[in-house]
Amino acid sequence: MAYKVLGRKAAAATTEEELYTVPSSSAAVVSSIVIANRSASARTYRLSVKPTSGTTIADEHYIAYDVAIAANDSVALTLGITLAAGNSVRCYASAASSLTFTAFGSELSA
Repeated sequence: MAYKVLGRKAAAATTEEELYTVPSSSAAVVSSIVIANRSASARTYRLSVKPTSGTTIADEHYIAYDVAIAANDSVALTLGITLAAGNSVRCYASAASSLTFTAFGSELSA
């Protein structure tokens, strides 16, 4: 088991982007995600858990949807999300180049 930064993403566009995908032959626990608003304006964010590669994001995959974050602020989410190989955490920012997402946790080799 390795505790580490699982993924970092400075959201470049207003589209779903991959924050972290569990490698093959592994499992993972995402213990927390920090979202930082680098903008002088309030923004919103979305987080989803995609079950496997190739699966389209659906309503039931969202764990946060259009949640507001104040200008020049950050929020830390304590989660404990368990993921299997191929599962991924995806992020979305309401404005390009304004939010940074960082996922922390551990990977477990099978």
